[in-house]
Amino acid sequence: MNCLGHTFVGTAFLITLLADGLYAHANTTEKPEILPQACEVSLALSAAPDYLRDKSGVIVLTEFGYQTYRESQNGFTCIVNRDDPSVLKPTCFDKVGTESVVPKIKYVGTRLIAGDPIEDINSDISDMFEDGTFNSQSGAVVAYMLSRYNRPVNRQTGELGFFPPHVMFHAPNLTNDDIGHDMAHHDMSRPLPMIAYGGPQGYMIMISDDGAPRQRSDLDASWPDWIWVE
Repeated sequence: MNCLGHTFVGTAFLITLLADGLYAHANTTEKPEILPQACEVSLALSAAPDYLRDKSGVIVLTEFGYQTYRESQNGFTCIVNRDDPSVLKPTCFDKVGTESVVPKIKYVGTRLIAGDPIEDINSDISDMFEDGTFNSQSGAVVAYMLSRYNRPVNRQTGELGFFPPHVMFHAPNLTNDDIGHDMAHHDMSRPLPMIAYGGPQGYMIMISDDGAPRQRSDLDASWPDWIWVE
């Protein structure tokens, strides 16, 4: 495939440490930008390993919220997660993640499209986990985020960066101390597993970046310029 120019927010420190340090201006509106469908599809699929893409389900964001573009034939579901109006986080979830994480992502997308403030959405999400509307993962979850177009927002500057390709594994209640990882000595040239969240929704991140540069043939040609801008 040719669009151009992950449910998950790491800590501001982690993003500052691992992002490229080159930022494009983030979307200042309260609603996420709706991408051309071909762009959204190729962006979602860019999260998965090549061998999973053909049979993975795809969910795309529309003016009405997230909608199914293609049903999964292998248990994996690819979606561009928006847990903030500005970000793009292409993610491909396994079967457990499809059942336990994707519903929350779809709910957030619907609320963002309606223009609801992300602070209110996050507060409601917490309540919905408490009351059982959303369920925590009941088993191991693998979330592939192998796209070179993970665009997190820098909370301090309000600008978008690039986060390297990585894989996330559900790791409830683990800490970096538990796995012997010291963020103060993190070496991007020799990436080791690290904990992104902590608590029952915690995830372990493993960077999986072969160093290949981003290029205009990566995604569909319908891309808007800001996806590519550093």
